[in-house]
Amino acid sequence: MGKFKAASFHASGVYKASEVLVAALYIREALKTPARMAFAFVSPNYIPHIAEFCETLRVDGHIQDIIGCTTGGRIEGGGEFEGGSGFSIIACQGEFGDPLALDGSDFSSVTQANSWIALANPFTFPIQDWINSCNGDASKVSVVGGLASGGNSDETAAFINGTPVDAAAVPVIGRTAIVPALSQGCRPIGEPFTVTRAEHNVIYALGGQPAYTALERAFETLSDDEKSNARGNLFAGLAGSEYIHEFHSGDFLVKNIIGADPDSGAVVIAGIPRIGQTLQYQIRNPSAALEDLARGYEPVRQAKRRAYGALLFSCIARGKNFFGIANQDASELSEALGGKPIAGCFCNGEIAPIRGLNAIHGYTVAAAVLVEKTH
Repeated sequence: MGKFKAASFHASGVYKASEVLVAALYIREALKTPARMAFAFVSPNYIPHIAEFCETLRVDGHIQDIIGCTTGGRIEGGGEFEGGSGFSIIACQGEFGDPLALDGSDFSSVTQANSWIALANPFTFPIQDWINSCNGDASKVSVVGGLASGGNSDETAAFINGTPVDAAAVPVIGRTAIVPALSQGCRPIGEPFTVTRAEHNVIYALGGQPAYTALERAFETLSDDEKSNARGNLFAGLAGSEYIHEFHSGDFLVKNIIGADPDSGAVVIAGIPRIGQTLQYQIRNPSAALEDLARGYEPVRQAKRRAYGALLFSCIARGKNFFGIANQDASELSEALGGKPIAGCFCNGEIAPIRGLNAIHGYTVAAAVLVEKTH
């Protein structure tokens, strides 16, 4: 067994200095020795107090650095606390580089890392550009994280040690590593087709037939119940790799369908397909999401013995309203991890690699499982 440990804590309600002190003392007692890094997720009404919040945790909790962001809901252990006020935190021993405040002008990786954990304000930071720079880096390191949520542009923030920033990124280094996990909540429908005609994000032809016709045929494969609930739940999946004999969930980067025109046969998606790339339409519903969740968390189960904690980033469109029951994403992660500490948040977008490329996702759940390298 490794020597690194983590400890998580959650509190509901508006900011109270006494409650933050309770969290700090709990973390300090649970870990016994100082934590190198902590990740904190707070409701937007904590931001006026964020400097004091972080100072108390760092001083009384013996935590070296803290990064975090605002969120419309917190996650801790196997519980999801949707809406309302409060905070969740996970403090981690291990090896991490200094947290970086990203300002959108410098997209270099700055230092070699095993992987990155990133939190960003979607209103102020060009996160896609930074993700692209990570994908262009020769080291091809994984990035896992999320986009802050919880309010409008004035209420949304990321922060480092109590200072609001556009984006915060932590390099995971040395004997610490993360195992990424991703569930997109969809399953493929219809057949996979090659993109044969497209302009920017408008797809005109798939396998030589109109893209709209392929969408209609995929729709017809659904059950009556799925058809009645398909509005707003049909997506386009762009294959992450062409070197696959048979495509399944997890092989696609899932993108929204923005519009479809039966007259021109075009389908407009929130992504840029390549000519020759494989596309397969997808359906999102609770049953498909549960099936995909079991697959998506398989890397967690495989890493269970080496793991000492995890971060969880779930889309604000998931949770109880989607599944019909509370705590689905968090409880299944907790079970897969054997009850080890977890903290996270509900996001405006989730960051995780798929088929070797880092990407920003929607309607997904992404996890970063912390493990200690043995050699």
